[in-house]
Amino acid sequence: MNISQQKILITCGLPYTNGNLHLGHLVGYIMADIYTRFLKMTGRDAIYICGSDTHGTGIELNARRLGMTPEDMVAKHHREFQEDFAAFNVQFDNYDTTHSETNRQFAEHFFTVLRDRGDIVTRELELAYCESCARFLPDRYVRGTCPKCGAADQYGDVCEVCNATYDPVDVKDAHCALCGAPPVRKTSKQYFFVLSNHAAWLESWVNDPRHLQPETRAFVQTWLREGLRDWDISRDAPYFGFVIPGETDKYLYVWMDAPIGYISSTANWCARHGRNVADYWSADADSYIFHFIGKDIVYFHTLFWPTMLRAAGFHVPNRVQVHGMLTVNGEKMSKSRGTSINARTYLRHLDPQYLRFYYASKYSSSPSDLDLNLEDFVLRVNADLVNKLANMVSRVVPFVNSRLGGKLGRVGDDAGPLIQQVNEHIAQAREFYGQLEIGRAVREIVTVAELGNKYLQDAAPWEAIKTNPERAREICTLVANFCKVAAVMIQPVLPEFSARVVSMLGLSAVTWADANMDLHDVTLGQFVRLAERIDTKHIEALIMESAAEQAAGKSAPAPADTAPQPETFVPPPIEPLISIDEFMKVDLRAARVLSAEDVPGAKKLIKLIVDDGSRHRTVFAGMRLTFEPKELIGKMVVLAANLQPRQMKWGVSEGMILAAGEDDRNVKLLQLPQDTQPGSRIH
Repeated sequence: MNISQQKILITCGLPYTNGNLHLGHLVGYIMADIYTRFLKMTGRDAIYICGSDTHGTGIELNARRLGMTPEDMVAKHHREFQEDFAAFNVQFDNYDTTHSETNRQFAEHFFTVLRDRGDIVTRELELAYCESCARFLPDRYVRGTCPKCGAADQYGDVCEVCNATYDPVDVKDAHCALCGAPPVRKTSKQYFFVLSNHAAWLESWVNDPRHLQPETRAFVQTWLREGLRDWDISRDAPYFGFVIPGETDKYLYVWMDAPIGYISSTANWCARHGRNVADYWSADADSYIFHFIGKDIVYFHTLFWPTMLRAAGFHVPNRVQVHGMLTVNGEKMSKSRGTSINARTYLRHLDPQYLRFYYASKYSSSPSDLDLNLEDFVLRVNADLVNKLANMVSRVVPFVNSRLGGKLGRVGDDAGPLIQQVNEHIAQAREFYGQLEIGRAVREIVTVAELGNKYLQDAAPWEAIKTNPERAREICTLVANFCKVAAVMIQPVLPEFSARVVSMLGLSAVTWADANMDLHDVTLGQFVRLAERIDTKHIEALIMESAAEQAAGKSAPAPADTAPQPETFVPPPIEPLISIDEFMKVDLRAARVLSAEDVPGAKKLIKLIVDDGSRHRTVFAGMRLTFEPKELIGKMVVLAANLQPRQMKWGVSEGMILAAGEDDRNVKLLQLPQDTQPGSRIH
């Protein structure tokens, strides 16, 4: 990117504090971190700003389900996010939270300015209301039959079968996703941002090639052609967020105040560093605003956000860079297969620098998805990072320390052609970093290591030292320069790896200007190991633990359609006593869920096919108000295996699955370890 402005502000989409960070989240944060580090290395005044997204219905409901206040729940995740980011060397200049007084003040300012301009209006809107839950239902909390194609069990705003969009009140056979009761229509005053007021400007902004990638621009243009819809920016109580000025029970929609968090987090940084937030965010500021976002939030960042900023008198983004989503082994991340991997689970098994290196080797400037192919992950880390980059350092530094008194000399007169080659790779890598072709920059760095390793092998200082120690010193000095160049070039990707190499070479902090071949006459530091080869057993253990976590529900975010916990729980009375002989008649077996699907016409049932070790059998389980069917696939459950088959309206049920719960909306599934063999008897 050709960025001429003096001040550069990098942001990345704010992580939502309703669950744990997983490897898919880290794609964008690591990419933005690498780019910011590169800019700083090349002398640019760049800062990396982010924070936790903390508001919304999902936060409010999940906190109630967990018996926590929303403030406590988001504070917990906020702390964990910061720890996880630090572990993966994602270095924000400021990491804030949208649930801050500063963000509230900015959000209220935006609302007031836009309202006074006539860009925010009120309308009476007919919404879905659940009388049982005593709340208006957001789109995703209404389920029912698609009004366009008739598909059952669809969300209240979009059909996953025919892709049609519609209003929740138009859904047929609608029911509340929280309690299952049918909603009623109820009128409520809502606030709308009139996006169409700025249609001409927005179209010109989208069509400017400096702002979006070609693929993203083409995608956004389809929305413009369909016509801009006004945006409902209010939500009714109960809700966790900021109260709308002048109201008592209406709140700003989370997507109204979340991106404003970029500004409030910048203000936080400025207050700590004696800078002025207006130098970044005022409409006439000589700054460059660069957003890194995933495909899932393009709509908000390319339509509403830039328009809000312009209308309120703030700096409009110069660039919205969309990155692809993460797949694992070519498929969407899967909880049942253990490939939906939490950041903390990864850290218990593998070095975080491996993931940074692999992601970097796959990054490009396009919004294409990034595939974490686990076999390729092992091969690329072992072959390029360990066998080439780390190996070059581990061959030359110990040799110089043990055989040449730890001292480098000068390169030989024959080094000119090699130095010229290396200089070309340095220039090319710098260009690729600047273009966000990070994978191609990594290829240049690995090539430098390949050249260094080949030269070392061919020149063989271990042979030269027998007759000409100074020739051996010349050889090692040139290879040490290869190490220096590679360490400087790889610093945005692997800052700790780079720092260790630089220290071994007797240097201190480096910038991109130090990517040159002028290292000579220095005393080397003590050698330290840089990276170990990945053993596939660590990958296997990671997958097994991830699968077990997801099966046990330890790390997964709470499903959105889980009902809030009741304030108090009174257990039902104990059934009449039975003898041990009567109990022993129940044959409890381990069984694995092979498939799970909805039962048409039955709101509470899920049809399961389970493997009991000897055969596959069908079980109809009353778990639909708690679980999505796909959540159950792969789980190891307890089966009452010797019940008489029961003929039901939907088919024959051949057993029961053990679970606990106060009611059908709050079922806790009894689960066994994933390595339990189907058919094992429960004693």
